[in-house]
Amino acid sequence: MDEAIRKADVLVEALGWIRQFRGRYVVIKLGGSALEETAAVRNFLTDVIFLAAVGMKPVLVHGGGKSITQAMAAAGIEPRFVQGRRYTDDRTLEIVAKVLADEICGSLLTEIRRQGAEAVGLSYLGRNCLIGRKLSLQGANGEAIDLGRVGEVVDVDRACIEEAARAGAIPVIPSIALDAAGGKLNINADTAAAAVARFLGAEKLVFLSDVPGIFRNPKDPATLISNLPASLCRGLIVEGVIDAGMVPKVEAALDALRAGVRKVHIVDAAMPHAVLLEFYSDKGVGTEIVP
Repeated sequence: MDEAIRKADVLVEALGWIRQFRGRYVVIKLGGSALEETAAVRNFLTDVIFLAAVGMKPVLVHGGGKSITQAMAAAGIEPRFVQGRRYTDDRTLEIVAKVLADEICGSLLTEIRRQGAEAVGLSYLGRNCLIGRKLSLQGANGEAIDLGRVGEVVDVDRACIEEAARAGAIPVIPSIALDAAGGKLNINADTAAAAVARFLGAEKLVFLSDVPGIFRNPKDPATLISNLPASLCRGLIVEGVIDAGMVPKVEAALDALRAGVRKVHIVDAAMPHAVLLEFYSDKGVGTEIVP
C-alpha cells in the first residue's frame, strides 16, 4: 500500500506540469552515443509517446555522427573535420543522407509504431521539412573556409509539422536540409533542433547528452547546475566550465531562447525516463537554461 501511495504522489506532482505543458511543442534532439544503445532508445521513445499521450506535441530531431563515421569507414572514406564540422563532399553527402534519412529515421519510426503510436518522417525522402543554405565560415585571417555540402537552416516547413501533430503522429526529422535548388545539405543536429524550436515557438528544447548536464566541476557530480540563466553562459564558456561538445549545444540553446523558446534542457540520455523526470518533477534531473 505504501508503494501504491508513493506512485499516486508522483502522479499528483506531475499533474500541474502536465496541465501547464498541454498543447505545447517540445523539440528533442537525439544523437551521438544515445543512438548506440538500443534499450536506451526504446525507453526514450516510450517517454516521447507518454508526452504525446498527455497532450504535449513532441518533435524529434536527430543526427547520427557515429553511424555516419562507421558507414564512411566501410566505404573507404576517411572523415575530415573543419572547425568541428564534418567536411562533406558529394560522396560523403550521399552516405550522410542515407544513414540519417533512411536508416536511423526509419528505425525510430519502426520502434515508435511497434510501441503502438503513430510517427512520420519529414525529410527529402517524403515531405521535406528543413530548408537550408550552404554554411559560410571564416578562418582566423578572414579567409573563406570550404566545408563542402554543409549547411545551416534558414526556414522550416512548419505546416508539415503541425499537420503531423494534428493527426496524432510524432514528427521525426533527420538533420538533412534541402537548399533552394533542391540540393541536399548536411546540418549539425544541435543547430537543426534549435532552428525547429525557434520556428515552432516551442515551449522546450531538449538536448539528450552523454552527461547529465553542466557541472561547475566535471569531476564532481554534486556540482551539477540545475538552473542556469542564459546571461551566465558566456562567462562559463570563457572559464572553460562549458567546453568541448557542450559549447555548440549551449550556443544553439542561447539562439533558441533569444527567439522565444521558454526553456532549454540538457539531460543524460542514459538515465531511464530522464525526459519525464526533467519535465514532470519539481526538481528535475538535468540542467535547464532559462532566459
